Amino acid sequence: MRSDRTKASTALKIAAGAGLLFLQLPILLIFVYAFTTEDKSFQWPPPGLTTKWLAVTWERRDVWQALGLSLQVACIATVLALLLGTLCAAALSQAKFFGKEAITLLVILPIALPGIVTGIALRSAFGLFEIPFSFWTIVLGHATFCIVVVYNNAVARFRRLSSSLVEASYDLGADGFTTFRHVILPNIATALLAGGMLAFALSFDEVIVTTFTAGQQQTLPIWMLEELIRPHERPVTNVVAMAVVLVTFLPILAAYYMTRNGDETAGVGK
Repeated sequence: MRSDRTKASTALKIAAGAGLLFLQLPILLIFVYAFTTEDKSFQWPPPGLTTKWLAVTWERRDVWQALGLSLQVACIATVLALLLGTLCAAALSQAKFFGKEAITLLVILPIALPGIVTGIALRSAFGLFEIPFSFWTIVLGHATFCIVVVYNNAVARFRRLSSSLVEASYDLGADGFTTFRHVILPNIATALLAGGMLAFALSFDEVIVTTFTAGQQQTLPIWMLEELIRPHERPVTNVVAMAVVLVTFLPILAAYYMTRNGDETAGVGK
């Protein structure tokens, strides 16, 4: 029986390794092609390796403009998501009223719908109200699904927060703001931070919704899509993709370590 367990364990390890290789190999190829000497096509194995594309990318003003726009949009969308998502979570987790489940469904609907549906809906709404496409239309588009990420994290933590702590604070003479600052916020802070990091990562690499709300502006993912169809300096796109992987990986990793020991992160997938 012990031999059977060993065989099963070995088979599971091999299967797990094959699954990880299948998932991560394309990402590893991005890192390799970022240093290839070939500038117009991707060959395997690469004809040679060089670091010159790092310098070329550093000198590209369009890369920095797209990166700056993506960072600004992600930061503001994350702030909006933290404010609105936390307020929604506080209201829906503490109150009981008719239609609560229907409202909850409406709150999480943007992240459940395909991105193209959300993009078309936002574009139609902006056209109906004659709102020109701008930086703020991108922010509003990203905030629709970032709110859900923060809400899912916050509502899970609110449900674990004992109501007796809040009641004790009021009994001791604290007002609503003081209670929130000294009782509620310390208990939900890590959930909000994790939700904010995930929201930032989702906003930073969003493509579909941005396509419908950006107009002529280019965020970094949109820039990358347009650069792929150009035959010259393709490794530059891979250098930028490598940077995007690092930028989005770090907050997601941090959010994972902050919430791995509890139930704070609920339904964070997109």
